Amino acid sequence: MTDSPLRIGLLGASKIAPLAVIEPAAARPDVVITAVAARDPDRARAFAQQHGIPSVAADYAELVQREDVDLVYNGLPPAAHPQWSVAALQHGKMVLCEKPLTRTAAEATAMADAAARAGGVLIEAFHYRHHRVMREAVAAVRRGDIGRPRRAEAVFNVPIARTETELRWRRDLGGGALMDLGCYPLHALRSLLTAEPVVEHASARFEPDGVDAELEVKLSFGDVSARIACSMIAPRAHAALWIEGDAGRLGIVNFVAPQIGCVFTVNGETRRTDGPPSWSMSSGFGGALSRLCSPLRTRSRTWRRSQRSTRPRVEYEPRSARAGRHALVARAT
Repeated sequence: MTDSPLRIGLLGASKIAPLAVIEPAAARPDVVITAVAARDPDRARAFAQQHGIPSVAADYAELVQREDVDLVYNGLPPAAHPQWSVAALQHGKMVLCEKPLTRTAAEATAMADAAARAGGVLIEAFHYRHHRVMREAVAAVRRGDIGRPRRAEAVFNVPIARTETELRWRRDLGGGALMDLGCYPLHALRSLLTAEPVVEHASARFEPDGVDAELEVKLSFGDVSARIACSMIAPRAHAALWIEGDAGRLGIVNFVAPQIGCVFTVNGETRRTDGPPSWSMSSGFGGALSRLCSPLRTRSRTWRRSQRSTRPRVEYEPRSARAGRHALVARAT
């Protein structure tokens, strides 16, 4: 096993798969994509031909049982994450599941429990967390470079056109601003701050069909006051975070995809401005694959180290189904 490559099977012929898995895997001699499955077999075959994938599974069930798959990349819509991630774990596969891991805390708990029972590896695909910029940011806060954190904010906006085929505008499939975008700011602040968040107030703009188009949440991480925001109807894309401490300030412009260019500043000093994409270990996508290769080589079980990321602590429940802006009820979990 130590000399064998990590063999990946793809659940879904998704738009994100080339960037998230296929291209980074192609840059590594110890990783290979062996099979893909999609709801539409013709689409799966076309996807396999386009990306040089040797096999097409008849359906999702076949893919998670294949002997030539060590790791299943679940790039399906969030509504399908629990069923097929758990199925893969039950068949002894490692699982890299696209974000958001699930739509509810109960689903996340069930998936984490399934990984525990199987003794398996379950990782939520927040690739940016493995990039050197984010690793350095976490280290800077924990070293005390900005003193004790007092305030924080993280925002991620992307204008997303509403079309018939755009899954992010489908509530039943797990779409919406919070699920697709807001998970990044929340995940980033949870990574940087040591306490778990408590919701103080939340509001959102809902479309007539119940999809949240934008969201703003005020949180407290212990004695740190924080704000996250996200929008699918913003005029332009924007991703940034900052933390103010009693001895300084840290900020990252484009923390979500630092490999395509970002500005990382600590106490007025710009520490990193990255250039074009790279699939090396220091990039987010390459770093995620490096982490996944480790447990395969050593047979160690690392899912517990990811448990903090995969268990959401807060769910949001609209007080009204009418379109417009409404306060939300925060439910701690």
